[in-house]
Amino acid sequence: MKRVQLIIGVVASLVATGAAAQTVDLTGTYQCVQSCRGGMFAHITQNGPELNLVTEAGVASRAWPDWFYPGSRIWIDAYNMSAVYTPDGFTIQFDNGTIWQRELPPPPPPPRRAR
Repeated sequence: MKRVQLIIGVVASLVATGAAAQTVDLTGTYQCVQSCRGGMFAHITQNGPELNLVTEAGVASRAWPDWFYPGSRIWIDAYNMSAVYTPDGFTIQFDNGTIWQRELPPPPPPPRRAR
């Protein structure tokens, strides 16, 4: 009985660390800055660990955390390659050399002065 509990505990800890490793929200608009294949912006929508990508060329694909490096890499199924992202989620570098940087929204307008 103790073996069964030990096995269940080990399996549960491995599953929990893989799912909880990706803490950065990559949802946003990205601009391609190197090895670009199109002139549009790229978009990522994240739902839990799963990602929906639309490249700068307008091609949609799905991605998820890479099993071997779940804390810093994602696997893009349609391209059969992975990408590494920075801890702040600002930059994503793909294995083929393409680099995306998050497009930041413009700053808010200055507050209006009362006359």
